[in-house]
Amino acid sequence: MRVDLHLHTEVSHDCRTPLRDIPGWMLRTNTRVIAVTDHDQQRGGPELQGMVRDLGLDDRLSVIAGEEVTTSEGELIGLFLSERIPPQLSPEDTVRAIREQGGLVLLQHGFDPLKRYRLRPEATERIAHEVDIVETFNSRLSRPHWNRVAATWAQERGLPMSGGSDAHTLRDIGEAWVETPFRHIETPQQLLDALREGTVGGQWTHPVYAYGRKQWRVLNGRLRRDEPPR
Repeated sequence: MRVDLHLHTEVSHDCRTPLRDIPGWMLRTNTRVIAVTDHDQQRGGPELQGMVRDLGLDDRLSVIAGEEVTTSEGELIGLFLSERIPPQLSPEDTVRAIREQGGLVLLQHGFDPLKRYRLRPEATERIAHEVDIVETFNSRLSRPHWNRVAATWAQERGLPMSGGSDAHTLRDIGEAWVETPFRHIETPQQLLDALREGTVGGQWTHPVYAYGRKQWRVLNGRLRRDEPPR
């Protein structure tokens, strides 16, 4: 199966992907585990978990409730969250809030200096000992080089590595992944075990092309919704 730990839905201010469309896409792409990491919002994950249960797919698909939190020095991802973490806390306080919920800290975006909201290097070093997972393949970085830098950083610290599509449209979900033997993921330890047994992979897309493709997909979706019924 494939695991994608960084994606956005209609709950994010900059994404229109309907939650209801995601389970079918997960099955189609064999992306059996995802983390919903909307910008400064946590509710998307629990809502999608409920939809998966209602569809009778909770033995085939795993949804982790997460959040891409805007700290005072850039973004961090929290996984396995039971409630929203407010933005603009310090990185240290954000990590503390994730820990208080029994969650995992994921360092995303690699070390790409062109990523506007990446965690600042000095903040990364201050919380390095608190990081649980490093995103070593992000499909939306400016250059693949920065994914390799992230992988080296993770290897030097013996940390599990993950792939994140950073999807902002439905079809982007699953473009970065960890491929690992199938299992249901319900706990942080189960996720860590799966990552350590897996292999990171993905499809890098130049950010200019990715932005244009996103705008086209959003426009195309609007046009289809506006079509009169036949």
